[in-house]
Amino acid sequence: MPEFPSDHSDVVVIGAGPAGLTAAHELTRRGLPVTVLEADDVVGGISRTVEREGWRFDIGGHRFFTKVPAVEAWWHAVLTDDEFLSRPRMSRILYAGTLFDYPLKPMNALRSLGVVEAVRCVASYVQAQVRPPADQSHFEGWVSARFGRRLYEMFFKTYTEKVWGMPATEIQADWAAQRIKDLSLGTAILHALRPGRHTTTVTTLIEEFQYPKTGPGLMWERATEQVRAAGGVVRMRTAVTALHREDGRVTAVTTQTTDDTGQPTAGHRLPAAEVISSMPLPELVLAMDPPAPEHVQVAARALSHRDFLTVALVVPESAGFPDNWIYVHSPEARVGRVQNFGSWSPYLVKDGRTCLGLEYFVDEGDDLWESPDDDLIVLATKELDLLGLVQAGSVERGYVVRMPKAYPVYDKGYDRQVDLIRAWLAEAAVNVHPVGRNGMHRYNNADHSMVTAMLTVENIVDDAQHDVWSVNVEEDYHEQAAVPDVGPSGSDRPAATVAAVGTGRSAPVRPRQPVQAA
Repeated sequence: MPEFPSDHSDVVVIGAGPAGLTAAHELTRRGLPVTVLEADDVVGGISRTVEREGWRFDIGGHRFFTKVPAVEAWWHAVLTDDEFLSRPRMSRILYAGTLFDYPLKPMNALRSLGVVEAVRCVASYVQAQVRPPADQSHFEGWVSARFGRRLYEMFFKTYTEKVWGMPATEIQADWAAQRIKDLSLGTAILHALRPGRHTTTVTTLIEEFQYPKTGPGLMWERATEQVRAAGGVVRMRTAVTALHREDGRVTAVTTQTTDDTGQPTAGHRLPAAEVISSMPLPELVLAMDPPAPEHVQVAARALSHRDFLTVALVVPESAGFPDNWIYVHSPEARVGRVQNFGSWSPYLVKDGRTCLGLEYFVDEGDDLWESPDDDLIVLATKELDLLGLVQAGSVERGYVVRMPKAYPVYDKGYDRQVDLIRAWLAEAAVNVHPVGRNGMHRYNNADHSMVTAMLTVENIVDDAQHDVWSVNVEEDYHEQAAVPDVGPSGSDRPAATVAAVGTGRSAPVRPRQPVQAA
């Protein structure tokens, strides 16, 4: 098999998403040769900007907000200040035709529900205090104990089950405990009745955020240009099909390049001094040559992903709403969230029109994933009308964007599988460095993924010995948590303390029988 032209072993970076491009950018800044291999024809991963006929879509919605100074500085080194917009943060929950504040504010919810329903909700809460659910190990029991069954069913159950595709009774309480930290109906009412006292218990989210003018992809497109200008190589439509191991290290990778139609064109072998991988962790393990031991392969196959698709509908500007997105808790609709791309940036839409992105959480191969685009556009149009957001006749055209492997699934026991894989990599492939959300099978946000890449580069170049896996262990939601002014560049404390003090959030886990080795 031919090799790419090279007279040295580069650092090979697998994946051109936020983690991979941050690593490549940091390496070229240090003067190290780097080759980035990206299987797709677009950079940015899920943080890309998709463009169709002059309309731009932000897949999943990406607020640029961080409490890590090194990440903030990196963003503004890649883009100029005039390429950022300052945007107001606004999200609400749609339930039974009414919009409620998000994050959920129980007093606002009770007022909006009306007197009769509010009394029922409070009675349900009191009942939960007198006779709490016997099993609070899962999401349903944990939330019901703190809000009452009635509010739980209105504002927690449906959306959570849409996102993760599993009953709320199969989602462990850990996620609720971390995402709904310290909040209950009782404490919220107490704060409302006694304003100014104990105000630190329930913290509020940021009120505005930065946003690249033409969407998040602008950041990663510009980073790619800068990597190339500094001498780095970025190869698109180039998937890694094998990582060749020898004496506890990966010495080379085999790649497969495809053409515009997705047909394979050529395979190459590329020497590798170090490998920074943001490819899905299971795929990394299963691409090893010689193969990983059977029990490690079993652990890799036990890890899975949740997929995602967006149906973008063009409507008159007047049919939009001020929110960045609206969470749809109405069980009669399959859509989980509706974005208004015009509220993110006027540069995403066209004069007099906006575009609404209906987000569906799916599994690759299910009925929605396999539906023709035209059928999905019809469904999304009907659901907008059903929800009372936009009349069907106002929709002018639509587009569909599918995103496979958008979110790692955090089944019960997934952490044990990841730990097993980590331990094996540390012994059998010491120069392979997983980074980012899919690369580590962690619920990283973009800034956390970037930190894992920054610390990994310091480990490679400076032998810094950072524990990259400690990033994102903090339980506070990242837009709420305060973080000391430390970071990977120029601080007195080690960069790894960003991880330990951190800005992380956890994710749901569900019970599942352990996978048995064949």
